[in-house]
Amino acid sequence: MKKIEHLGIAVTDLQSSIGVFEKLLNTTCYKMEEVISEGVRTAFFKVGESKIELLEATNPESPIAKFLAKQGGGIHHIAFEVEDIESEMERLTALDFVLIQQSPKDGADNKRIAFLHPKSTNGMLVELCQEKN
Repeated sequence: MKKIEHLGIAVTDLQSSIGVFEKLLNTTCYKMEEVISEGVRTAFFKVGESKIELLEATNPESPIAKFLAKQGGGIHHIAFEVEDIESEMERLTALDFVLIQQSPKDGADNKRIAFLHPKSTNGMLVELCQEKN
C-alpha cells in the first residue's frame, strides 16, 4: 500500500454537502463525476496528499443508497492507493481477506478499483485503487 488515497463519505444531498466541505476544508471541489455502474455521483476534494470523496446515490438499489438507508450519512469506506491492484488482490486473498469482486473494475477519478468485504476487515469497507495508465 502506498498511501491513503481517499475517504469515501456517503451523503444524501451532494450539492449541499459540497458547500459544507468547501467551507470546512477551505478549498473547492475539484471534480464531480457520475459512475453509472455503481449508481453514484461523486465530488472530490484534495486534502494534502489525500482526498475526500463525497458519494450520493443515483438510484435506490445502489450500494450507497443501501448504506444511507441502513446507517445514514457518514464514512462509507477508506481507499488505499496500490502499485499493482491485481498483485495486491492476490496477496490479500492469500491472507484470507474476502474480495467483493474477483477482478478490478473502473471507478471514479481515473482509477481501477476493488473492494474488500467488511466482514474480513473488522467492519470497514476497504477499497484498493490504482491509477489507470
